Amino acid sequence: MKLEAKANCPLDGFKPCRQLDCAWFMKVRGTNPNTGEEVDDYGCSMAWLPVLMIENSRQQNQTGAAVESFRNEMVKANKASQQLFLSSLPPQEQNKNLINGNLQ
Repeated sequence: MKLEAKANCPLDGFKPCRQLDCAWFMKVRGTNPNTGEEVDDYGCSMAWLPVLMIENSRQQNQTGAAVESFRNEMVKANKASQQLFLSSLPPQEQNKNLINGNLQ
């Protein structure tokens, strides 16, 4: 059973929706983040808000994962650079820097 919401506007005292006469009535095109179905439909932006917020949250999670992955790669590259720097020093300087933890 599919529930259909009534087209009453909460911004206009729950009068019937004005649809294309309203600035908040818009067309959304894309993929529904809940079902994966293609969406190409008009509707009230207030009604689209939950779907758009779910998609925004999903995109933020993907961004966070990409940043974490980038950070991990930078840590690896930094360690490799440190090892290269230490190997270029004379042996007595390598030991001194390793003991003191001073790589500058």
